Amino acid sequence: MVKAAKHTPCKREISFLEKVVNAKYDRQTITGLKKFIDGNAPQDMHDFYSKDELAAIMALDGTEQDIQARMPIKITRHYFDLAKTSAPIQTLVKASPKETYDLDGAKDPGKQLSYSPVEGLIHKYELGLIYVASTCSAHCRFCYREELIAKKIIEREDGTAAAKGLAQISEIVAYIKNHNEQVEKNNGRHPETGREKLREILMSGGDPMVLGNKNIAQWLAALAEAGISAIRIGTKELAFFPKRFDKSFFDMLDEFHVTYPKVNIRMMVHFNHPDEFLKKAPNGDYIEKDGNFEWIEQTQVAIKQMASRSFINIDNQAPIIKNINNDPDALRIMQRELKNNGVENHYFFCGRDIVGHKAFNVPIEEAWEVLNQSQKGLSGVEAHARLSITHYKGKTEVVAVTNKPMLGVKGGENGVVIFKLLRSANDAPDRCKVTIVGRNEDAIWFSGYDDRVIYDEAELYSMYDIGLCNEQEK
Repeated sequence: MVKAAKHTPCKREISFLEKVVNAKYDRQTITGLKKFIDGNAPQDMHDFYSKDELAAIMALDGTEQDIQARMPIKITRHYFDLAKTSAPIQTLVKASPKETYDLDGAKDPGKQLSYSPVEGLIHKYELGLIYVASTCSAHCRFCYREELIAKKIIEREDGTAAAKGLAQISEIVAYIKNHNEQVEKNNGRHPETGREKLREILMSGGDPMVLGNKNIAQWLAALAEAGISAIRIGTKELAFFPKRFDKSFFDMLDEFHVTYPKVNIRMMVHFNHPDEFLKKAPNGDYIEKDGNFEWIEQTQVAIKQMASRSFINIDNQAPIIKNINNDPDALRIMQRELKNNGVENHYFFCGRDIVGHKAFNVPIEEAWEVLNQSQKGLSGVEAHARLSITHYKGKTEVVAVTNKPMLGVKGGENGVVIFKLLRSANDAPDRCKVTIVGRNEDAIWFSGYDDRVIYDEAELYSMYDIGLCNEQEK
């Protein structure tokens, strides 16, 4: 594809961008282990990694099990302060040799490059996802974008090999306009892919909130001018550095809304555990006040600022990860507190088939049980979240896991798992079709049920898809 010319903003964009102000932020980020090894980290951080932990990690440097090569190590001062009193947060952000003991997994999870018509864009469903940043303020050890953040070389479908690149405004705008023009000329469906109009974009990475306000504003304005009606910003910055959501940021969003009043902003936030936003007493308990728990002040201020704006929706989604949040009580508290503060509970995810996924993924049936137990005692509006697992064919819900035999059904002697296809990666003709498999309490990915398929209306286990699933075993 010929690269588009540099993006030239129109008068309306220019008028908006001239009012945007960048601010400076002191995240006090530590990247890598060198400061911990040399003793140059701040005094109170010296014991974050023990000498034995550092030695075990360094012993793998330069080998196939190199932990820092799999996912760079990074932490902010704010997140370190939370981690001091939280085992789940330490598990989330501290590197460990277990990450690379078993390197099974896909180098390109979800076969994203198969849906990448332009560098830095993944076009699935009616949604486009764009990589606008290649890092975050801190790095989750289970990160589903480890191939992007660690700048891994990925084999392309044309036989070339290169690291995934970031999206460029000019190319993304040109693609959106071209796609939507063809859809309009073809009675609402793209003549080749069958997709509908591209109307929603998810700004992702990495984390868009590591960018300055002006950079974010350039993307927002260009997407709005291209005809996008809903823009999502995927971020974990509320956990890593909530002070980033300051007056200058909200002033930019307010000015954007004045300029483009019909475009909705959706903040897709990423809290994994209530320790990331709730205050704790010296004994480790959450602090109760007036029937609710007290929040970390700067985090709650940011959430309240978002929730006060009618053009912003806030949704939380997070994977269920071993030794971090596979705990019904933690998830129950998190769902209730988020909803009480204006944040919808969107999805919980089963783990992805990333490289090294076996160190993090909770078995599918355990994840379903954890979420099911966590939602007992929640009201209907608090318990909106569903459990999703991303099949190569599309986003799939884990609908149910039965505990009793399905009598008369071969393969159902120990109970069954029911999957429902929520969204097909190409378009939506198979939405809500189901697949039923016999239980396997050890299965952490679809391939764990390859030999237990009972009913496959959704065709998750067609020969083609089984081959894709099994690529992680090579």
